Amino acid sequence: MPPTHTLQQTETPAPAEAVAPLMRGIAVLRRLTDEGGTMSPSAIERATGLARSTVDRITATLARMDYVRVDGRDVTLAPRLMELGNAYLSALRLPSLLGGRADALADELDESVSLAVGDGDGIRFVHQATRRRAMSLSFRIGDLLPAERTAPGPLLAAGWDVREWQRWRERRAADPEGLAFTAVPPHSPPDEKEFAVRAERARRDGWALDDQLIEPGLVALAVPVRSPDGQVACLVSVVSHTSRHTAADLRDTLLPRVLTAASAMEQDLRQAPPAAAPDSPAALASWTGASKQELGREFNESLARGLTVLASFGEGRDALTLTEVARATGLARATARRALITLEHLGYVTVRDRAHHLTPRVLALGYPPLSVATLPQIAQPHLTALTGQVRDSASLAVLVGDDIQYTGRVATRRIMNVNITVGTRFPAHATSMGRVLLAARPAPERESSLARTPPHALTPYTVTGPDELRAALDRVLADGYALVDEELEVGLRSVAVPVHDRRGTVVAAVNVAMHSSSRTPEECVTDVLPRLRVAAGRIEADLHITERYVRVPAM
Repeated sequence: MPPTHTLQQTETPAPAEAVAPLMRGIAVLRRLTDEGGTMSPSAIERATGLARSTVDRITATLARMDYVRVDGRDVTLAPRLMELGNAYLSALRLPSLLGGRADALADELDESVSLAVGDGDGIRFVHQATRRRAMSLSFRIGDLLPAERTAPGPLLAAGWDVREWQRWRERRAADPEGLAFTAVPPHSPPDEKEFAVRAERARRDGWALDDQLIEPGLVALAVPVRSPDGQVACLVSVVSHTSRHTAADLRDTLLPRVLTAASAMEQDLRQAPPAAAPDSPAALASWTGASKQELGREFNESLARGLTVLASFGEGRDALTLTEVARATGLARATARRALITLEHLGYVTVRDRAHHLTPRVLALGYPPLSVATLPQIAQPHLTALTGQVRDSASLAVLVGDDIQYTGRVATRRIMNVNITVGTRFPAHATSMGRVLLAARPAPERESSLARTPPHALTPYTVTGPDELRAALDRVLADGYALVDEELEVGLRSVAVPVHDRRGTVVAAVNVAMHSSSRTPEECVTDVLPRLRVAAGRIEADLHITERYVRVPAM
């Protein structure tokens, strides 16, 4: 098992005031992240060296915070954990200010474009605009790459001082193949002289190339984006495959356009308005105290308090004094101070002019595996919980043309069951999820759909009259749900509600389907609908956290 890349965070002894439970909890989150997001408690015990009782307390605390889910056999990172990485990205502001430019550049070049920042002697991605191809890139937001094997790395190394070069040498001596960088395949890295030459060339030229150092077949070009004070704010890089571009071709054909984009990004930074006013204090400590009272020794309050300190940062709160952290969290100054000391020792917080700032390393707490989740993956645990409550099948679907397509499903175990599989398509007009999705369409699109594909009868009860269907869709909009009774198949009854993204757009629908003998239509509304709405709300909450800085595929 490869070691976790710590960037010298554990070379010095922990300060006397460091919070040990917080250090252990972060170690568990880091190991879960490096292993792809899911591990058994016994595997966590072996990987971290912690006692099983300690692992159980940590995972129980993280589960209470909704940062992980525990199903008895495995511990899995949950989308809510991304609020920590979102706090860093929000405080950084670069994805919000420059992400649109990066996306436009990716569209212009038809190549993957990334924004990266330095993290110790590595680089960490903060924005990705990827192209979908048979050979596509798998780098994720939050992934850490060794500087010497990337295009942005030499540009960062060009500004290193003697101490930073020495730390880089020590890391390479301890891990010569870079096994701790789990986002890239093991590889014998370039020697020191070669990297130093690349760094000097990057300093002179103002751009840098990576010719298949990350992986055979991949080439990349990077250009710095400077903040108004002249410092490197981030690096924009274009990555391609040798079947499309050689390294020299990237330089000769794409460099001018990347330089133009970087210049526009710098202009955006100069013209950026001040950060929005910070939110009112969160008083998160009151929640941790209540959880401690409810769960007793199974809830590790010190761990929870330390993580709430990370969550207290954000846009307009990129630099917080001790007093401001205490106010934002509701923690006592002494408690907040110990948490900040611990987080600084571990490398998640840095201090400048008595103000605390989050570092890119916060993204190592679950962000890479969680940032590539699809909507069905986000919805699955909530569908499972809903099925357990109502004892009937629950499903997720999206609109594809004039049909719905099932993208997630949890079936109940019964002798007589609704037998539908993921990928199945049905005419939208005859299904509860289809009615929800059709009702959310703008009126002109609805009318176009009715004209293009006139509703047809699937059972004697299917609504086919255009006026009748319009009235049914209007009721769905007014009521916020759809109940369809035996219109798709005789004996099948279902109720559905919409799933909204962060912008309020309906992107999917979730339903509960059953045989008509199990519940009356009235019981569907009184017994099933409230639970269905709660499940949809939980899916939306996870979706909104996940998609704040990443695109979430609907399928």
